[in-house]
Amino acid sequence: MSRNRLLSISALLVVAFATTVSAQQPAARPAPARPTPAQPTPTPATTAPATVNLPNGRLAVIYTDAFLDSKTGILKFNSLVTKLNDEFKKPKDEIQGMQTRAQTLETEIGKLREAPEGTPIDQRSLQTKIDQLEQLKKDIQRKAEDAQAAYNKRRQDLFGPLQDEIGRALEAFAKARGINVIIDAAQVPLLYIADSIDVTRAFITEFNSKNPATASATPAP
Repeated sequence: MSRNRLLSISALLVVAFATTVSAQQPAARPAPARPTPAQPTPTPATTAPATVNLPNGRLAVIYTDAFLDSKTGILKFNSLVTKLNDEFKKPKDEIQGMQTRAQTLETEIGKLREAPEGTPIDQRSLQTKIDQLEQLKKDIQRKAEDAQAAYNKRRQDLFGPLQDEIGRALEAFAKARGINVIIDAAQVPLLYIADSIDVTRAFITEFNSKNPATASATPAP
């Protein structure tokens, strides 16, 4: 799912969840009696491959990338993305304006350098534009790095609490339905998934009903 956000936005999702389930392990079977010499030694049975005993219960899968869908995902995610991008619109526009000026200077420099043969070139003007372009490139890089750092910090401030909130909600969702393990199919490649164990839509619907997007968000510093 492509999401072209200001300065890019990384995945902000709960990756996988498994409730802790205590289960009684089956009692160990007694070792078979050793045969006496008078008895024929039984043919040893083929050793079965080791298996993992999962707790008795239900397994479910969820697609956490669906949380960010602008129409059918978790509403609070989209509300916070909008808030975050609005807060950083000014530095974004400033950087874009600087990039436009840099492109204009590059075009002007190119025209001066490619003047028809015999046309006098104003070397002072050319060098001035070259110096301006080099300085502008440095300014763009510095401003972009500062904006990226500020954006990442603000993103964590906004989405960190929501990620924790989703984690708690997912745990409650699983326990209420007797689900022992939820696998994030957006993170773990799976060859086949039955529709009956996909809880993505059910969880999103429940979370949105209990956590409206209009809930207060972390204010900007």
